[in-house]
Amino acid sequence: MSKIRLAAVAAPFDRDLAGDFARIERIIGQARADGIGLLAFPEACLGGYLADLDGDAEGPPPLRLDSPEILRLSALAGEMVVVAGYCEDAGDKLYNSAVCVNGDGVLGNHRKVHQPLSEDASYGAGSSFAAFDTPVGRVGMMICYDKAFPESARMLALDGAEIGVCISAWPGSRTNSAADLAQDRWKRRFDLLDRARALENQIIWVSANHSGTFGSLRFVASAKVVDPGGDVVADTGVAEGLAVAEFDVAQALDTARRSMGHLRDRRPEVYPDFGNGERELAVTTY
Repeated sequence: MSKIRLAAVAAPFDRDLAGDFARIERIIGQARADGIGLLAFPEACLGGYLADLDGDAEGPPPLRLDSPEILRLSALAGEMVVVAGYCEDAGDKLYNSAVCVNGDGVLGNHRKVHQPLSEDASYGAGSSFAAFDTPVGRVGMMICYDKAFPESARMLALDGAEIGVCISAWPGSRTNSAADLAQDRWKRRFDLLDRARALENQIIWVSANHSGTFGSLRFVASAKVVDPGGDVVADTGVAEGLAVAEFDVAQALDTARRSMGHLRDRRPEVYPDFGNGERELAVTTY
């Protein structure tokens, strides 16, 4: 049985792409010295997130998947598996995307599916969730609001994901914000969703997030690693830093699923149409 060290980043990123890469290079160097095998940076770390959730005319710099910047990220990663967020230029549309790389190149790419508030004014929506193999195990990626929907992580787990990596630009509450960010209600939701997605799918969960402020947004940081039982084993709190944990991935999943296997014990015949839009949902507004 072999163990792997996993790390989630909480750090600030902005429109200064050269500065972003300097920070990424420094963090990768620190992670390499710490023996990290998988390192997750936040959503939109290459050029910063939107400056305002109600819309941002400027937006981050568009980058193609085969751009020099992604090639540079791959070279910096080397033997490490690195996940990072960027604005993907797909030709006809821009997407809020996550790329997974190592020194061999691109291992996986995910386009954010669920778009909060006015994000759809800046980005197209992704249309799929798919896990992929990496040297540290089978990985599934999500971006920020994706994790608010249980189906996202469930689809990845059913596709064999052993490690869920969710990268975010998750801010504090815009209304009734707490003076102490650690008590913020949006931070509480961020943490609850991280733990729930890990537990319900019995997978290892790596959650990266922005820290500090950008535009009108104040980010909750709270990068963390959660075990398949839903317990937080490493957490940065509301500060910049690295959350680091070590697992034998196969053993951790086997132990969590040995008695009560949430994927094994599903009853799909009871809910065949769930999520397909074939049933009306009664929604009450409070």
